[in-house]
Amino acid sequence: MPARPRRAAAALATTASIALFASACTGSANNAAADDPNAQTTITFWHGWQDPAEVKAITDNVARFEKAHPNIKVKVVGGINDDKLGQALRAGGSNGPDVVSSFTTSNVGKFCSSGALADLKPFIEKDKLDLDKIFPKVLQEYTQFEGKRCSLPLLSDAYGLYYNKDAFKAAGLDPEAPPKTWSEFAKVAKTLTKPKGDSYERLGFMPNYLGYETVVEHYMSQWKHNGYFDADGRSTVAKDPAFAEMMTYQKSLVDSLGGFQKLDKYRTTFGDEWGAKHPFHTGQVAMQLDGEWRLNFIKKADVGFDVGVAPLPVADDEIAEYGKGYLSGTIMGIAPQSKKQNAAWELLKFMTTDTDAVVGFANDIGNVPSTLEALKSPALKFDPRFKTFLEIAQHPESTTMDGAVNGASYQETLSALAHKYEKGQVPDLKKGLADTAAQIDRDIAATK
Repeated sequence: MPARPRRAAAALATTASIALFASACTGSANNAAADDPNAQTTITFWHGWQDPAEVKAITDNVARFEKAHPNIKVKVVGGINDDKLGQALRAGGSNGPDVVSSFTTSNVGKFCSSGALADLKPFIEKDKLDLDKIFPKVLQEYTQFEGKRCSLPLLSDAYGLYYNKDAFKAAGLDPEAPPKTWSEFAKVAKTLTKPKGDSYERLGFMPNYLGYETVVEHYMSQWKHNGYFDADGRSTVAKDPAFAEMMTYQKSLVDSLGGFQKLDKYRTTFGDEWGAKHPFHTGQVAMQLDGEWRLNFIKKADVGFDVGVAPLPVADDEIAEYGKGYLSGTIMGIAPQSKKQNAAWELLKFMTTDTDAVVGFANDIGNVPSTLEALKSPALKFDPRFKTFLEIAQHPESTTMDGAVNGASYQETLSALAHKYEKGQVPDLKKGLADTAAQIDRDIAATK
């Protein structure tokens, strides 16, 4: 999904939208929406998809809804990022959306705590929906914040490992046995690397945090940890040894593959993440951390080698948890100032809980279904390798990052430390993590 901001650099761009949501408290719904969902009406739905094939998929899904609800017409507006969404929710008015979607799950804490999106609890209770029977646990967690549910999941993403089977064979590695632990991974990455002067003919893996998808939160899901905050809402990054272990490993990988400067120079030769010249497609890197959507891009680019898919490795002493991964996805909510919230709820409920609608959309867009029934549906059509991502999505140890009242700010603070550490600019990681935790706590306290 080219519209989706998954990279660290794009994550930093959410800072501007956070300020918008801080002042977007236009008043959450009074949950006494008076509109008749059976009356003839038109509602407006804003989404972020831009790729023509993805826009068609969302349009087709809306058409399914209109067929099932002939009294409700939906005006669809695409290409809406969180900046535009924040401005609209702050401004209110008749020209704003009734239903919205966002790719930025890290902003759910901001959406819910600020009242930027309406509380869905009354609608869920009215229709007697049992969310435990509809959605996987992780998806339920990232669509609510501190007990307030202001969104529901619409498809999800699972992250795993793509690898070049032909490169494995050429390097004397078994293409059917991808590395399962991080120590194995380091050896394989080095074996697959072919230096060329002060650059590379091929790199086994791009570990830098500015590499495509190699961000802190994606790495951290492969180390067992108890979340980014404790029960009192204070940062755990200095207290939980998993964070130091991950950063130490990542830096050792950077150093063993040539050092930050050499790797970063090579990174600048990469093609666009969403185009045919992605470095995995071109063979510039032999292994790639990525989500399930990459399969569609690989087919579109018509890569000239055999591609394998597997879960990401885990910490050496956590082999029993192999198969887990990082999860995220699209969320949907209702604008609190909408005068058509009951009709808006019908669209939101249909798109997020109707099995046929979820399966159809997942098939069209190449994402992981977001409901338990859809995950098991025989109507799912996918590349056999896609099964790996379905399994990651259902793994009991798969995780996502925690929500916070200031959205992704705490992740940006932690990432800033990680960037400095991989460059060798942080001589004392323990102190760096302690300072970072203190900064995260101060920032959150200032937001409340």
